[in-house]
Amino acid sequence: MRAILATAALVIAGFAAAPERAEAAPLCDAKKMGFSGLLAKCNKGEGVTLTMASGKPIHDGAITLQSGAYYEFEIESDGSAELALVGPEFFRAVWIDEIVINDLEIRPLGLDSFEFDDEGTIEFSFIAIKPGTYALKIPGSTGDSQKVTISIQ
Repeated sequence: MRAILATAALVIAGFAAAPERAEAAPLCDAKKMGFSGLLAKCNKGEGVTLTMASGKPIHDGAITLQSGAYYEFEIESDGSAELALVGPEFFRAVWIDEIVINDLEIRPLGLDSFEFDDEGTIEFSFIAIKPGTYALKIPGSTGDSQKVTISIQ
């Protein structure tokens, strides 16, 4: 019994001594959120634009999001090719507020991908929920510029 307690004490001490992971500061404190909670104006991260165009990168560099913050992605297609953007793991790690296409608002329960048959813009707003690293990519592509890595902290 003493051996078990000694082992448990070492394990607990090891967790206490583990280095802390750097985390982003909250966009706003709990006092400023008020009745709108996570949808408060101060809890909104910077917007992101993704580009769907034949032979062009989707986005320059990786994207880092804060868990619990509200974001808007604007996905633009120039119509140069029929392209999709797939990322079911990412879409399951966020709470989707709405998708806007040609001023039509859609509030889905889930999402797997977007596909552009022609030029246009999709506005996608959500709250980042589940920490992890995810990818949005053009299906069947292998190039690094044909995907964007998104990290939720």
